[in-house]
Amino acid sequence: MNKPECDIAIIGAGPYGLAAAAHLHAANGLDIHVFGQPMSFWERQMPEGMILRSPYVASNISDPARDLTLDDYESDTRRPLTRPVGLDRFVDYGRWFQQQAFPQLDSRQVARVDKNGSFELDLADGERVNARKVVVATGIMPFAWTPPLFRELPGELVSHSSEHRDLSQFAGRRVVVIGGGQSALESAALLHEGGADVEVIVRGKRIYFLRRVARIHRLGPVTRLLFDPAEVGPAGVSRLVSAPNWYRRLPRRVQDRFSVRSLRPAGAAWLEPRLAQVPISVGTRVVLARPLGSGLELSLDDGTSRHCDHVLLATGYRVDISGYSFLPRPLLQRIDRVGGYPRLTPGFESSVEGLHFLGAPSAWSYGPLMRFVAGTEFAAPVLTRAILKKRR
Repeated sequence: MNKPECDIAIIGAGPYGLAAAAHLHAANGLDIHVFGQPMSFWERQMPEGMILRSPYVASNISDPARDLTLDDYESDTRRPLTRPVGLDRFVDYGRWFQQQAFPQLDSRQVARVDKNGSFELDLADGERVNARKVVVATGIMPFAWTPPLFRELPGELVSHSSEHRDLSQFAGRRVVVIGGGQSALESAALLHEGGADVEVIVRGKRIYFLRRVARIHRLGPVTRLLFDPAEVGPAGVSRLVSAPNWYRRLPRRVQDRFSVRSLRPAGAAWLEPRLAQVPISVGTRVVLARPLGSGLELSLDDGTSRHCDHVLLATGYRVDISGYSFLPRPLLQRIDRVGGYPRLTPGFESSVEGLHFLGAPSAWSYGPLMRFVAGTEFAAPVLTRAILKKRR
């Protein structure tokens, strides 16, 4: 029996996978297959009650006609949206987008990708699909970072923030949150509001909140000159970051410096009042963690200690595509990488011809915008044009 075949297989159905599907589907003549559960990472790995850090105008998933925006969703469903958008509504928006743009999604998981001429995709149910090109848009879940200090401790005492959808299980318990970014600060706020006794420990010397200098954002044309609507990065840098084709032409050392500044741990300004009653220890870090009774004893480098029931690691994600279980070692060895990132050519193509990466894995090549939903506005049309050009 002949194996099913398609022109393009997209692995992943989050914002980047859905945006790619929408743009490629609009290019008539392409047979596209999208694998994955729509918006699964957002629904399963982020806490209930979460609000998107990105501004409303930067939370749209890209489609070629620009008629599948959050405004269109709000109008079609007749359900008002908050600004910024709450997690549950964003997940529902993503599923609405999928139904409008590419309803024929395949929810099966891809277990393995090989390349022998064309690509061969082995699915979890045992079926095999052939594809001429593969677009990897499976998100960041495999990249959740656990510092070595905590890796040998049991899951009932230490967990990563991405492991929890429901934080109410910590009500009445003493929880230490490690980290100083949006995930750490919002988790701490949600834990506190849910009845947990919370402290945040941050190794940085201060907590950064976005848009604290309000006067800069009230200067009309000057503000628009300094800040792109996506607001990724500080004044001036924001505009460069939001123009990836220009950003990638900068000297590598400049790109790296701007990337650090753009991705510096920070929280949305609306979190600040919600954390007024939450202790935050800055300029210190945990140097020893050991079980004590039913909890943990933490020793800090400032000579103090803490006893808690659980440590929640909001320590972010470190991209390393070897964490994608569907990429076997022989195929990985053919991908030119920098650290864990694939080195991508124009069109988001890796050194393996026909294998493309979108989202966070493309950030080394295209800049920090690729870590945010706003990056779909650039990535999806660029990918589509590159694929159509090669096809011709």
